[in-house]
Formats: sequence, structure tokens, C-alpha cells
Amino acid sequence: MELTGTPFFVLTIVLFVASIALALAYWGRGRGDQEAPGGRRRGRGRRSGGATPLGYAGSLGTVLFCQLTAIAVVFTWVNDDNQLYGSWADLLGTTSHVRAVPVPPKDNGLAGDQATGAPKVIQSFHAPSSDAVPRDVKETDLKGRLSGVDGEVLVWTPPQYDDPAYKDKDFPVVELLAGYPGSTSTWYGATGMNVTQQLAPLMKSGQITPFILVTPRVNLLQHADTGCADVPGKVNAETWLARDVPQMVLDNFRTTASPDQWAVAGYSAGAHCAARLALGHPDRFRAAIAMSGYNDPMQESDSLTAKDPKLRETSNPLYLLTHAATPPNVSLWVSGRKGDGLEDATALQQAAKPPTTVTPFETTGAHLMSTWRPLVVPSFKWLSGIIPAPK
Repeated sequence: MELTGTPFFVLTIVLFVASIALALAYWGRGRGDQEAPGGRRRGRGRRSGGATPLGYAGSLGTVLFCQLTAIAVVFTWVNDDNQLYGSWADLLGTTSHVRAVPVPPKDNGLAGDQATGAPKVIQSFHAPSSDAVPRDVKETDLKGRLSGVDGEVLVWTPPQYDDPAYKDKDFPVVELLAGYPGSTSTWYGATGMNVTQQLAPLMKSGQITPFILVTPRVNLLQHADTGCADVPGKVNAETWLARDVPQMVLDNFRTTASPDQWAVAGYSAGAHCAARLALGHPDRFRAAIAMSGYNDPMQESDSLTAKDPKLRETSNPLYLLTHAATPPNVSLWVSGRKGDGLEDATALQQAAKPPTTVTPFETTGAHLMSTWRPLVVPSFKWLSGIIPAPK
């Protein structure tokens, strides 16, 4: 049974109710054994459910069972609401998605990689593995040719994509990045960001650009946040997200290698990634949406980049912005509340010089999906002003 979704949540509730019933039955039996008819207590020689070592162990066991099932209900509810772990393997950390850690070839940008003439990465697609993801989303298992990373990638095409009137049109792309921990399903479904259900009607009516949405796996190592960086000897997360995944999209969908047609969006740790990927690769991404992110990787305790002084410095979006040879032609939409991303957004805005633009957006909600979900529409309306619909 899947970790996420209604069936497992219902199972935890059933087990919790059963644990309470079992505890009441056991305690009632013990009390009955200690009282004779008429209310008189039995003698010490009679069997008692609560006055023997075995009885005490049984009482303790029922209490622990109640506590464990209660914790399971709460954990499953929180996990379903925030899509923190998409599978048992993610929760237990039993799988690694790093096949190898080669030294990536020189990065010549989105168009440069296309010009190398490398064989196309043609993929087969299947229904999404998670029940939380709508059935109009496709899933593929991608083996990163440059990064050595293997992982699932979800792809959703807008309503116009299969319209005969658009058969010769190329569509812009947005990569959607989850936070840490987080699964590829977090951007989909009613308990996640519900991105397709919110955007599809607005795309169809022309209020929002019809983007292809691409959601790659971002949690690649056991109990560690990669910071979406290439960490020598450990993981090529940046190469996976900025090169392997876009190349797969270019080879399988109608889009272009122009960075003016590409954007990246994320929340929490994914927001940090979105900002640093856009600022670090203006020859790949034109814009970024960052919800409740941060500049200093140290703000994520499990971040690999925070543990290396050089990587911590060079992975900071503010550092990338201020140390660029020329101001990158990138637009950022950065949301946060005071003490949770707003100050970082303001620092980026103050450091930006044309053509770089930074649009801060103040929020008041907690660091939760319920705060970020309502930001999907306004942020994509802003993005539609940066990357218009295909003509």
C-alpha cells in the first residue's frame, strides 16, 4: 500500500480506533477479574489481568499501541497535506538515485547542448506512480546521461498542446521543484500545490501562458538535501536539473532551446534551488518563482552545500547575482514573510541591476503548503508577463 493517498490514511484511522477498543476491552477485563459479584474484590490467589507481570506488560502494550497508531494518523495526515515523502523508500531512505558522479562536460547553455549532436533521449511514459497525481500527468524514468542521476520525471502538457490549431507551435516550459523533504507529487493534487487544476482553466482562457510543466525528482540522496548543486564525489544534482532534464524535454516535446522559453519554480528548499539555478544559468532559464526560499544554504540543516565553505558561498543566489560578470537577463518573483524569506527577497532586489529584475511578494502564512498553494495563480500570471504564449 502506498504511503500517500486515502487508503493508507484510512488504514491508520481504523488501527487507531481498534487500539482504543482493545485498550478499553483489556482494562475492563482486568477490572472485572479483580471484583467478585456484588462488588467484592477477589482474593490474591485468583487470576487478575492487571496484578501480575504479564498483566502489567499487557497494559503497557495497549498504551503503546494507542500511542503508535495516534502518531501514525497524525504523520500520515501531515504527509498527505504536504507530500513530504512519496513512498516508503523515500521515508526510510532505502534507495539512492545516484548511479555515478562523473565530471560533467563543459556547459554551453541550453542551445549549446543541443548543438553537440548527441543522440536524442527518447523516453517512454506511463501513468504516474502516486495516486495523488492527476491521470493527465505523464511519468518517465530518466537515466541522466551527464549527471549519473536516475529518477522519475513528471510532465504535464497544457490544454492547447493537443489542439490541432497548435500542432506547429512550440511551448514554453517551467520546471517545478519540491522542497526538502518532498516528492515529485507535491506540485499536484488537492493536498499538494494543485498546480494543474488551478492553471488549466486559466491557460485555456488565455489568462496564463500555456506552459509545459516538468517536475523532476530533487531528493536524490538518503537524508540529505543536495541544494540542487554538483557536489564532487557525491551527486551532480545541478547537472541533472539544468541539463539532463531539459534535454529530455527538448527531445520528447514541442519546445525550443531558447532560454527565453524556460523558467523554474520552487517552494522552500526548492525556492532556493529555483533562484540559484536561474541566476547561475541565464543561458538556460529566463525566470524563476521562489516561494519562502532562502539565500544562505545554512538555513537548511541537511544541506550538503552548507557543509562546504566554498559551496556554501557559491551556492548563495545573492553571491551569484553580485558576482556575475554581467547582470543576468533573469527575472525573479520571490515571496516570503518576515523572518521566512522576505529579507532574502529584499536583499536580492536591492542587489539587482538591469536587466535583472526581482519582484518581492510579502506573505503572512506559515511555512506550509497552505501558504504556497494560493500563490500559484498570481506567480504564474506574473510569469506570463515575462514569457508570453506561443504565437
